[in-house]
Amino acid sequence: MEREETAAAVRPLLVVDGANVVGSVPDGWWRDRRGAAERLRDALVAVAERGLPELPGPLDVVLVVEGAARGVAGLPEVRVVEASGSGDDRIVDVVRSARVEHPHRACLVATADRELRTRVTALGATTTGPRSVRP
Repeated sequence: MEREETAAAVRPLLVVDGANVVGSVPDGWWRDRRGAAERLRDALVAVAERGLPELPGPLDVVLVVEGAARGVAGLPEVRVVEASGSGDDRIVDVVRSARVEHPHRACLVATADRELRTRVTALGATTTGPRSVRP
């Protein structure tokens, strides 16, 4: 009984492919990649609170950043994880760890990357496109 209560208390997880979501709109993000990642992080605060149509909130949100976007600070509502190499590999690691820790936890990955979608669904996650998390 205690195990069931603990599992029910775990919030659903949203993992955001920062580079893919930022790059999905040609708004000049390439001039300031870190600033674009910070704006996305800030917009994800509301998503963490309210959730998404396919994943009601509140949510645990992880934003994975790479390259020039590294160094973005996390917020209480949005954990920021830096990829030292491939952002996709880091996202797969985050999903894998989450599934090991809480096998029945809902896990949604926001990305348009087809290969990444295949990799995370093989681990039991579901996926959504960048528009679902953009402001």
